[in-house]
Amino acid sequence: MIGPGAAPVLAPAPTAPARSCAFSALRRIFDGGAHTDRALHLSAAGLDGRDRSLAMRLTYGTVQRKGTLDHLIQTLTERPLERLEAPVRTALRMGLYELLYTDGAPDRAVVADAVELVKLSEGRSRQAAAGLVNAVLRRAAREGAALLAGLDCKTAANAAVLHSHPEWVAELWFGQLGEHDAVALMAADNEPAEVALRVNTLRTDIAALQAALAVPTHTDPLLSEALVLDGPFDAHASAPWRDGWFVAQSRAAMLVARALDPQPGERVLDVCAAPGGKTTHIAALMGGEGEVVAVEQRPRRAERLAATAARLGAVNVRVEVADARRIPPDTPGRRGGVRTAFDRVLVDPPCSGLGTLQGNPDLRWRMTPERVAQLADDQMQILSAAAAAVDAGGVLVYSTCTISPTENERLVRAFLDRHHDFQLDDLGSRWPDARMDRGSGAASEHELADRVLLTLPHRNHTAGFFIARMSRA
Repeated sequence: MIGPGAAPVLAPAPTAPARSCAFSALRRIFDGGAHTDRALHLSAAGLDGRDRSLAMRLTYGTVQRKGTLDHLIQTLTERPLERLEAPVRTALRMGLYELLYTDGAPDRAVVADAVELVKLSEGRSRQAAAGLVNAVLRRAAREGAALLAGLDCKTAANAAVLHSHPEWVAELWFGQLGEHDAVALMAADNEPAEVALRVNTLRTDIAALQAALAVPTHTDPLLSEALVLDGPFDAHASAPWRDGWFVAQSRAAMLVARALDPQPGERVLDVCAAPGGKTTHIAALMGGEGEVVAVEQRPRRAERLAATAARLGAVNVRVEVADARRIPPDTPGRRGGVRTAFDRVLVDPPCSGLGTLQGNPDLRWRMTPERVAQLADDQMQILSAAAAAVDAGGVLVYSTCTISPTENERLVRAFLDRHHDFQLDDLGSRWPDARMDRGSGAASEHELADRVLLTLPHRNHTAGFFIARMSRA
């Protein structure tokens, strides 16, 4: 009971479910190190479709725009970001994102919910924290658009702030692609990723899948198995997915198996094969004839890969648990103690993923130049090991989902310099729209440009992939 003269205890004002969900997910991401998709999945249980859609937009958008938002927060608060408590930082980031990058909700609703969410959070002084959030967001509603309009792209550092990328990534792309393409690429990274499906021709055809989907689609003139969605679609909850009719896969990723060009009856090795999108594409292009040996180091991922192959009817896929860096002495398919070589080998190793920032918004904040260098060392080990498994006259394809010379053209150039029995094939003439631009790199890298592929999200409207194909003499 409330004693005489005591102030009444007021229940906290209810906040919009989508904002509560997004705030919870963002706390998991920014303070707990969770990945965006996983954090949103944990926080969105019980939300209806409309609220889930808004929560997803707020969560992904806030993570994508964190660099720009943090710059504006420091300007508006006139204090270093690290001096703000964690709940305050998250509330300001999310509130600023909704105020500056979305339409529809009244400013007062956005501010009020951010204030209430801070009041419900831990902290030394929730009332003072709520007051700060209220003051900053109210000022942002008045001045934020002008502050945002005052940012420019005259330098890589400025472009990094405006388009919310780490400065080292902006500098990398300015040097590799030039100012115009680098800025366009960074802008595209903050837009929704294209959603594409690969029709599993082992189960059905593109016409049947189009008829079975309750969403408009369009095809790709260069990839007969590609179907691009023109509306929202819960792929994994659909009957065609359960029946193995398709795989959710970017059109850039589909180019990899096409570049490998496997033929029925051949023996193909796919290293670093999980989750299996390219493995099962190879199997489909072979019509289920021949053998695809899929190597995956982690047992649980190998189990899921085998389950995917079974769902898709890829009966010619055999999954082996092995370390891709030591393929020659441990190559699956040994007969009587003698290693059997492969007609075609695909190397799609772990990479920095800088070509997939549209769908993986937190990756830009996780990756570092030091990590890129470590990945390149592993990639060279894997590529060199896989090369030993290529038969004379066979084909070796190296691909990554990144836009990073260290992991792409420089690595392939270094591999060819060490392995004189391999020569670079010409992919550029087959897919000129995806041919790598010469940019401003070293002369030795220019020699590769016309013959390798580098898809770019702003240019090709799909993920950023690098693909090089080599033949063994």
